[in-house]
Amino acid sequence: MALEITDSNVKELLASGKPVVIDFWAPWCGPCKVVGPYIEELATAYEGQVIIGKCDVDENSDIPAEYGIRNIPTILYFKNGEMVDKTVGAVSKSTIEDKIKALL
Repeated sequence: MALEITDSNVKELLASGKPVVIDFWAPWCGPCKVVGPYIEELATAYEGQVIIGKCDVDENSDIPAEYGIRNIPTILYFKNGEMVDKTVGAVSKSTIEDKIKALL
């Protein structure tokens, strides 16, 4: 299951040393509802290897502002605490998985 990523726990997760994937979404966003199940499935598939979580942009403003999130869904990919890739919009599960594999 994907972690809930918030303004208060993101720094700790990025400092964990593991690759981190953050899906920026909102409950009212149609394309987010397409991507959401992919994120959940991949969080289960890569549990223990990659931290995969979701950040509700309506409840958290600091992280989206810090990374310039203007459109959702946006997925950011981090390695060693640094953002190395991103996708914007509804993308396929295989696209997300390919980017996750590149982090490993």
